[in-house]
Order: sequence, then structure tokens, then C-alpha cells
Amino acid sequence: MPESNWNQQVITEFRANGGRVGGGFTGAPLVLVHGVTGFSSGYLNALEALGGERPVVFYDQLGGGKADRPNDTSLWRMERYVDELGKVREALGLRDVHLYGHSFGTMVVADYMLTGPRGVRSVVFASPALSIPRWIQDSDRLRATLPQDLQEAITRNEKAGTPDAPEYQAALMAYYQRYLTRTMSDEEMGKALGDLNQAVYNYMQGPSEFTITGTLKDYDRTSRLHEISVPTLFTAGQFDEATPDTVRYYQSLMPHAEVAIVENAAHLTMIDQPAEYVRILREFLRKAEGGS
Repeated sequence: MPESNWNQQVITEFRANGGRVGGGFTGAPLVLVHGVTGFSSGYLNALEALGGERPVVFYDQLGGGKADRPNDTSLWRMERYVDELGKVREALGLRDVHLYGHSFGTMVVADYMLTGPRGVRSVVFASPALSIPRWIQDSDRLRATLPQDLQEAITRNEKAGTPDAPEYQAALMAYYQRYLTRTMSDEEMGKALGDLNQAVYNYMQGPSEFTITGTLKDYDRTSRLHEISVPTLFTAGQFDEATPDTVRYYQSLMPHAEVAIVENAAHLTMIDQPAEYVRILREFLRKAEGGS
């Protein structure tokens, strides 16, 4: 749908809150639901390359990026983020869409799909977090691969409640270099994470990617994934904190779904291997629309 046919006031307000729409208009729009509570959609910029054949819609969820950052914790609920996705579709007049969720965004997309929305052509669950109890198990195993001194620093500071301690932050970066992104430097990662709304992140998730103590800690939708019947693709990086074994387990719960594991990539697969990742997504979206 050409942008000129959209309500211009809606587009203006959408952009003011961190939203962007780009690309061509032959295929159904792709709506991106970013990961990390309290973050922005900017790290997904590589997916703009899909815009040659369809609109690609970016938006910042409440509490992060350019969106409003209220201090009202009653708004930091999964139901609110699910409703927000529906409002984006409604405001932009997106009758037929593909949905892409990354990490935390997969929770939003899964719960949105379980409301029975119409017009969703396909779903991509990228580096999914569809069972936080399982995520915690995987994180414990991945933490055990760190050098012993870093493991001890993590344990010591979590017991003391001092996640800002330099030694804890150093251990965090070592974990992220292995399982978050294989290509970003500490400086680049620190700059990217500097935009994180820590209040939302701590409230819903906890002090880190591997210590989940927030309101999401009991989230698990594995028993209901079979209810999602549209074409579905699961993706993960070879060294993803959403481990390939777990992602294949999710796929096994949806017999019609596909899975793609990207080599030499971690959780931020679109940053570590952008060309290959975009190729995988493009082929899936074309197939979901009946193309070759």
C-alpha cells in the first residue's frame, strides 16, 4: 500500500514515536517487533534490505527508543505490548501483513497470534524466547562456558545486588561477545545498550540476559504454539543464546513450521550475518505469498 494512501497524520505521529516505513510495495508489509524490553528497533536496520519488494515497518515499543517512556509500571505488561501491535496495524491500515518478532518480540507476536487476528500471512520467530524457564536453563549452561573467574564475578555480584560493578559488567560483555553478537566491539555494544531503558528492562526481565527475575520469568507458550497455523519460520544463530536445540524444539511443536540456523552468528543474527539472514527471510516471505 503506497504511503500516499495512508492517513498522513497517523504517519506523522507514528514516526514521531520512533516508527519508520520503507521499501517497495509489491508484497504484503512486514511488521518488525523488536526484542529487549525498553529498547528500540534500530538494531534491526539490516532488514531494510527487504524493502525492495514490500513495506518494512519499524516501530519502537512503549518505554524504549523514541516512544514514550512513562514511569507507570502498570503499563509494562505483555497485554499492553500485544495491544500496541494491533494498534500499529490498525493505524497504518495494514490488512494483510507478515509479522517478524525477535527475542522478546517473539513473545509479543505469539500472544498476538493467539488472539486470532485476521490477515496475517506468515510469522517469523527470530531467536525466540517462547519459554523463559527453558531460556533460564539454556543460560545457566551457557554461563558455565565462561572462564571460572567471570562465573564467580557474576555469582558474587548477583548475590550482593551489585550489577553495576565493573567486574560484573566485564563478565556481561564476555557473555554477550559469545552469545549476543560475534561482530560488535565492546565499544559498539556499549553504545547500543546505552539507549536501553533500564527501568523497563529490570522490571520485566532482570539485571541481564542470563538472569531473569522480572515479570516475564514464568512466561511459557510452548503448550499453545500448535494453535498458530499460518506459515512460520524459526531462525537462530549458531551461537545464539536462544540455542539452536531449543529453537528446533519449538519448531517440533509446529509441524508445518520451518527452521533456519545461521552459521557464524549469535543472537543478533541480522548484525552478524546480514546478507545471509536477509536472503533466508526473503525466500521465506516469497514462498509464504506463493512465489518461487
